[in-house]
Amino acid sequence: MRQYLQEYLKDSRFRKTMLGIALPIILQMLLTNGLSFVDTIMIARLGESEIAAVGLANQMFFLVFLIFFGITSGTGIFIAQFWGDGDEKGIHHVVGLSLVGTMVFAVPFALVSWLIPHELMHLFTPDPVVVQLGAEYLRIIAPSYILSGISFTFAMALRSIERPRIPLAATAVSLGINSVLNLVLIFGLIGFPALGVKGAAIATLISRGIELILILTLIYTRQLPVAAGIRDYLGFDRDMVKRFFITAGPVLLNEIAWSLGMVMYKIVFARMGTDVVAAANITESIQGLFFVILMGTGTTAAIMIGKKIGEGQKEEAYRFARYFLIQGLISGVVLGILMSATAPAIVLILNMKPETIRLVRLTLMAIGILIPIKAFNLHMIVGILRSGGDTTFSFITEFLGVWGIGVPIAFLAGLYFRLSLPAVYLLVGLEEVFKFIMTGLRFRSGKWINDLTRNEK
Repeated sequence: MRQYLQEYLKDSRFRKTMLGIALPIILQMLLTNGLSFVDTIMIARLGESEIAAVGLANQMFFLVFLIFFGITSGTGIFIAQFWGDGDEKGIHHVVGLSLVGTMVFAVPFALVSWLIPHELMHLFTPDPVVVQLGAEYLRIIAPSYILSGISFTFAMALRSIERPRIPLAATAVSLGINSVLNLVLIFGLIGFPALGVKGAAIATLISRGIELILILTLIYTRQLPVAAGIRDYLGFDRDMVKRFFITAGPVLLNEIAWSLGMVMYKIVFARMGTDVVAAANITESIQGLFFVILMGTGTTAAIMIGKKIGEGQKEEAYRFARYFLIQGLISGVVLGILMSATAPAIVLILNMKPETIRLVRLTLMAIGILIPIKAFNLHMIVGILRSGGDTTFSFITEFLGVWGIGVPIAFLAGLYFRLSLPAVYLLVGLEEVFKFIMTGLRFRSGKWINDLTRNEK
């Protein structure tokens, strides 16, 4: 381990390349999560019912978001390797497949959220006030799923060809507008009526439309490698579709299994009490601010390692993977200590019941303990194994961890033994231990490296 650490510290060229890709991604995610946290704080000032309603309603977007992430992560695997191979035609075909895939899910999710929002909210909570507020939010925000699906596809494609600054710029502008609109529409400033959770939904819908317009404008005015006509996007053949779904299918299943598991956790929290689910929503928003670095370097790992595999440099790909694991562990330890240490100060900005604030503080400290191992698993699954096309193994590991360990423990600990929220989080963390062992053994075997561009070559 010491030898690998010394190699990592000496390789300044690797770190320079990594930071050039990772920093714009991290900044984009920081903007997204930072303003999401600000939104959460704004809505929290309306009361526990409002924050619980928006948090539960957003489980629909959370689900579709992770489906998009699964599809576009599969897209990124191919695009990074095609980029290394210099194949723009292959890039266009994969972008087209991704657009088709995201719309297959975005349209039904939007229709269901718009047509039967009350029924969806009843799946999460029996509280009539929370159901009504959440249904109002869902009906307005539903069309944004379609806008986000298109934005996600092009944002991932741009990152995979090492152009992460464009989605960063679009996100910065749109989320800035979203933050201002939230203030105006939630609380009724400068002559507008105070719309509460409805105002938050309207602001989000408008900002996502602006983000998509900006991304497409920058892509086509600059004629970037991902820019193409409809015929080029839809010019993929049967063999391409088959290879895409063999590789990207398990990624999608992985994200669906994981996201449904997270929804099950939220159902447990909702049945533990409105205060508990409100604390969980705030905790997750704060946690997102700490995880942006890990998500940024994990995504960068998939891009850089995938490119090396596409160039035929498998030894370099393996070396890069070792570097990213070291980077992930170091970052995880630092962030875990930082979250646990700052939790008492962070909760001072909350304007909620003392019991809710106490739950948030203790849960943040519990999550801080788990961050190092979460960092390792994130880099292994999202970055390393996926970059090499080893997506089936990743899916099996994730599925067994969440559904074989995490979900049963959440129900037993939260609803049967009636443990506190921080204790439930710590026990559910046993799934991370399982994934740590499984992915570590897979990495050492070297079986995760696969060249997905070989048919084109």
